[in-house]
Amino acid sequence: MKKLLSLKDQPIIKVLTGMRRAGKSTLLDLLEEAFMAAGVPKAQIIHLNFEWMALDEIRDYHQLYALLQERMRGQQTVYLLLDEIQLVEHWERAVNSLFAERRADIYLTGSNAKLLSSEIATLLAGRYALIEVYPLSFREYLMFLPEAEREADAAFQRYLQYGGLPIVPGMPQDEDLIQTVLSGIYNTVLMKDIVQRNAVRDPDLLERIVRFLTAHVGSAVSTSKISGYLTSQGRKTSPTTIDNYLKMLSDAFIFYRAERYDIKGKQYLKTQEKYYIVDIGLRNALLGFHGGDYGHILENIVYLELRRRGYEVGVGKLGTLEVDFVATKPGRKVYYQVSASILDETTRARELAPLRKIPDQYEKVILTMDRTFVKDFDGIRNVNIIDFLLSDV
Repeated sequence: MKKLLSLKDQPIIKVLTGMRRAGKSTLLDLLEEAFMAAGVPKAQIIHLNFEWMALDEIRDYHQLYALLQERMRGQQTVYLLLDEIQLVEHWERAVNSLFAERRADIYLTGSNAKLLSSEIATLLAGRYALIEVYPLSFREYLMFLPEAEREADAAFQRYLQYGGLPIVPGMPQDEDLIQTVLSGIYNTVLMKDIVQRNAVRDPDLLERIVRFLTAHVGSAVSTSKISGYLTSQGRKTSPTTIDNYLKMLSDAFIFYRAERYDIKGKQYLKTQEKYYIVDIGLRNALLGFHGGDYGHILENIVYLELRRRGYEVGVGKLGTLEVDFVATKPGRKVYYQVSASILDETTRARELAPLRKIPDQYEKVILTMDRTFVKDFDGIRNVNIIDFLLSDV
């Protein structure tokens, strides 16, 4: 909301992207309320969701342009809030024309990365600001809870189990009920945003790849590794098909890919990347609410938090050693290692070793669930994960 309001009336198209049910439509609702509270007449706000049945016949850019011209009649300037715009074929042509006419401040949402494919990005080049919408951060999750339930340690355990989709914290914390709701969201995303939109011929194969990635969040993944798993399941396929399905999952914001970054060579590598799921609750709904790989779950949560904070996030490679995350944004670089605990001396030495061998002087942080008085290991900051998630930096 802060980003959107800071861009109000700026000559740029505002684009919200993210997984279905992450809160994009609610953000547009809140934005409309904020505009009216600031004195914008309701007649100057045109708010349309292309999943509404009333707009079911608006499916190409000619129809979209005609509809908006009709709605804009009699208004000097308007605020256009267009939800799930990717459902309109070649919508970008109508939006580009309206933007060029300088009669509208335009806000768009979409649940698929193809919303900004290379062709569209070329047409709108330099004319849009992209704002990624994720499920609730832990700090936002606490804000959604009744005051009596905001004790951080206990709330974090529920967050680890049920995730941060906005519908979850307001529900009865019943495992069966939440699993039913999360499974429904997952199936909707899989069917509407992947299978139907991409005309997937083998949904079963796609489902098997999803379950493989879900079970291996935070582990290095390759096409050959996935292929080997599928072969063991009696499903042979081609590397091209696997690559296509991985791209579809990324485009629908179910998984995010973290490429390996060669710390010494200062370049990204194209092999053995890692995948992180958009929401831990979805992971647990697929695999069962039984805990599982605690360390990689924490790693997944930290990865998403760094992305929320505007970092580009890679997996650091230093010879044979690995740094969990290399987080960069203009003017800042931070190395992060994530571990459930480093109270054991052997574990502590193993987790600190990659950070200690990094040759530059950028900030280095180890994140754990420990509560200790040791705040620093030879210049490497030791930070509790919950404290990190609740901080501003």
